[in-house]
Amino acid sequence: MTDPRLIRIAAAVIVDPHGRWLLVRKRGTTAFMQAGGKIEPDETPRDAVLREVGEELAVVVQPEQVRALGRRDAAAANEPGHHLEAHVFAVDGVTGVVATAEIAEAVWVTPAEAARLPLAPLTVDLLREAEAEAAAPAPVEGRRPVSSQDPDVPQPSGTEPGR
Repeated sequence: MTDPRLIRIAAAVIVDPHGRWLLVRKRGTTAFMQAGGKIEPDETPRDAVLREVGEELAVVVQPEQVRALGRRDAAAANEPGHHLEAHVFAVDGVTGVVATAEIAEAVWVTPAEAARLPLAPLTVDLLREAEAEAAAPAPVEGRRPVSSQDPDVPQPSGTEPGR
């Protein structure tokens, strides 16, 4: 049996070449969030994000512009007592957006600017994830991470790798 408080959505993480995120605010609401919306019973999450971005932002997105980022769970921003099963996609190369349909406002903001806006819980989570990824040291190509368990790393005298 399906939980009536569960809302299945597809959400589009749209970031421009300058690192600004596209966030939208729906009419009659205060929270900014990713473009996207409810997945219809007869469509896949990928099809839903393509449809929703087109409806909400008046742009045509090709399937090759869409990359799956996984599923997230979060509280619903506009439906008290409900929670989201969000299928999140990066949507590349989006330009020339126009707020249409139920969208009252579409804004391009840096993560720092976004932090000053009222944000949906899913958006807060996605921005935190992006910040953590940006802060993580980039792996050096051709080198593997070094650990004290690595037999190729000199160990202090009197110890053996793995001990």
